[in-house]
Amino acid sequence: MSSCPVIHGAGASSAPAFPIKRQCPFHPPKQYEDFQQQAGPTKVQMWDGTEAWLFTRYEEVRNVLADNRFSGNPAIKGFPSLSPARNAVLEAEPAFIRMDPPEHGRHRRMLTKEFMIKRVSALRPKIESIFNRLLDRMIEKGPPANLNEDLFLPFTSEVIADLLDVPHKDHAFFQEQSLKKVLLDVDPSIPKEASAKILDYLDKLITERAKNPVGDDMLSRLIVEQVQPGHLTHRELVVMADLLLMAGHETTANQMALGVYSFLTNPDQLQLLLGDPALLRGAVEEMLRFHTIVHYNAFRVALEDVEVAGQLIKKGESVIALIAGANRDPSIFPNPDKFDITRKADHHVAFSFGIHQCLGQPLARVELQTVFSTLFQRMPTLKFAVPAEQIKGKGDHFVLGVESLPVTW
Repeated sequence: MSSCPVIHGAGASSAPAFPIKRQCPFHPPKQYEDFQQQAGPTKVQMWDGTEAWLFTRYEEVRNVLADNRFSGNPAIKGFPSLSPARNAVLEAEPAFIRMDPPEHGRHRRMLTKEFMIKRVSALRPKIESIFNRLLDRMIEKGPPANLNEDLFLPFTSEVIADLLDVPHKDHAFFQEQSLKKVLLDVDPSIPKEASAKILDYLDKLITERAKNPVGDDMLSRLIVEQVQPGHLTHRELVVMADLLLMAGHETTANQMALGVYSFLTNPDQLQLLLGDPALLRGAVEEMLRFHTIVHYNAFRVALEDVEVAGQLIKKGESVIALIAGANRDPSIFPNPDKFDITRKADHHVAFSFGIHQCLGQPLARVELQTVFSTLFQRMPTLKFAVPAEQIKGKGDHFVLGVESLPVTW
């Protein structure tokens, strides 16, 4: 059983404040369950006094995310504001994930082939080699260890840096600056410096790479196929590379840590996985569904009047399609608060849905499969180095995770 209980049945006010504080950092707020008892959205109040329509039911969340009449561009009036710190993130140079069609599709297509399942699958041996090398180093150093800092963050950082052919000596720099950049969601004093350092480095790296882009790396291919023909500017490629580094680092590392937490607090599920490796792929999908770590990423604003589930959403009104709610919808995932690796959960929306669905999900899946096909097999005595109740979750951050994951073996 999880060390943090799930609380059911609490009532919600007619216009609750959003975001709603989690009673347990490892589970969505109990109020979502109440909202799901009604068809259509719930009106919530944001920190700045504005209101938004909150969708929590699976089908309605998917309908909103699949409808291009809802914009994901934060520059459009009416786009919901999560916090002042989050506003600071969104005011930075926009990557394509914050664009609408047709610009969104034009930029996304430039990267699609880089993350095709066939190409990513070919990277699996290299990814496995990176993970095993880092795991060897951690085991040699000996317990205790913090899996976040000693294994998962270096692993995901090195994988994405390898894709871009970033010099190995700079990998630690990316890990440090990425952490600072993520913290800007809760600490607005951090981001500008962290963002500037990474963007400046990428600018110089791409400038140098453009002088002789003959390598078999993603940046070289984008320079030759997109920048040189004039489809993409140098600066747009810098911002795109920044997005890849950030998206491919912190989120996946946090998912790994939460996966370990779930297995160690649900030992019956760990024994199932160890006894039947064929459960691995389903286990990865279940941990993606169960935690939904980028839980606030589907904010939208209506570009015109749209009716969803019987509710008229007027042009300019704020909308939140809550994927964390959708992934715990009991009408789609029975007993949704149970971590169950035998569940068929591959229709979850942890990577969002529609045109903004995460482009890098094949890479994240290969990384997660690598970790959970290896970690417990090589470290069968792995356990928390502190009582489970002392593991602190990052429930209020934009990206979920644990503050640290101390383990021994």
